[in-house]
Amino acid sequence: MFSCHSLLLLLLSVCSLTAPSLALPFEQRGFWDFAMDGEVGDLTTVMMRDEEGSGVEELLPDVSLCPFGCHCQLNVVQCSDLSLTAVPKEIPRDTKLLDLQNNRITELKENDFKGLTNIYALSLVNNKISKVHPRAFTPLLRLKKLYFSRNLLTVIPKNLPPSLVELRIHENHIKKVAEGTFSGLGSMNCIEMGGNPIQNSGFEPGAFKGLKLNYLRISESKLTGIPKDLPDSLHELHLDNNQIQAIELEDLSRYKHLYRLGLGFNHIRMIEDGSLSYVPNLRELHLENNRLNRIPMGLPDMKYLQVVYLHSNNISRVDVNDFCPRGFGMKRNFYNGISLYGNPVNYWEVQPATFRCVGDRLGIHFGNYKK
Repeated sequence: MFSCHSLLLLLLSVCSLTAPSLALPFEQRGFWDFAMDGEVGDLTTVMMRDEEGSGVEELLPDVSLCPFGCHCQLNVVQCSDLSLTAVPKEIPRDTKLLDLQNNRITELKENDFKGLTNIYALSLVNNKISKVHPRAFTPLLRLKKLYFSRNLLTVIPKNLPPSLVELRIHENHIKKVAEGTFSGLGSMNCIEMGGNPIQNSGFEPGAFKGLKLNYLRISESKLTGIPKDLPDSLHELHLDNNQIQAIELEDLSRYKHLYRLGLGFNHIRMIEDGSLSYVPNLRELHLENNRLNRIPMGLPDMKYLQVVYLHSNNISRVDVNDFCPRGFGMKRNFYNGISLYGNPVNYWEVQPATFRCVGDRLGIHFGNYKK
């Protein structure tokens, strides 16, 4: 069981999405590993900054109340790993972080969070929740972070708090996102919903209407193409580990603000010429473990692109102008990394000038091809 101090540090996985990242694609190894690119700081400081000027009533700690078996300290109530079948009673009203992960809760009822108006972050990860009352979250007026992963949900709960900034709902059984699901959630900037068996047809028109997201992840699902009508504000879009087979000309036309695009571990054979021209600000592109037989067209025109993952494809040829522009000074940022290993191309047949716009030769990753 985590200590209270550890929980304070680990909960600080705030979506730092306004700046591009050069890290490898997000791989969630544990609940608290959110692949956030920001540095860990003091959670109390963050909460005070979020709540400054908001008129939040500062409550004195109520040390007399703490659910049986739970640990209560510094506005944190930790009730994880207790085999609970329901949300416990007598949760202190001053609670800001409520940890209910790794239990056996099956349902969220209307009054489960009654009076808990100060909760900032709520973890319900790894329970057995399949039913949520439409007014279960109504009391949570200041909820910013909701972690609902690894449950049995078939739909995204209704009436999520308008204050919500971050929603983690991956590894459920969600097959459909209805129109208006995120209505009224204008503050939301991060949604992680990978690991659900959702297909392209599961997103109704208008499903993401009104959202101004920076970060969206729909990996490990059943997508066969890039979904239509995702928020055009996105800076990061992760669609790894799906069944996407091609990138057609206008698939990316809405996403001019993308910094980071994850399409690794799909079945992509073709990227239509001109497709990448719609994402001129892209810094990082993941196309590893696909079925490409050539370098995508348009990379030399991407002035800010710094990292390209193309390893483990079927690329058999690399030409001298596949990555770098012909003219000097046309590229604003040099490449930090280009990965080409695991392709049937001999590195000694590639001209050195091919990588003239790479900042460091150590950033070029070739390797012996093995069938």
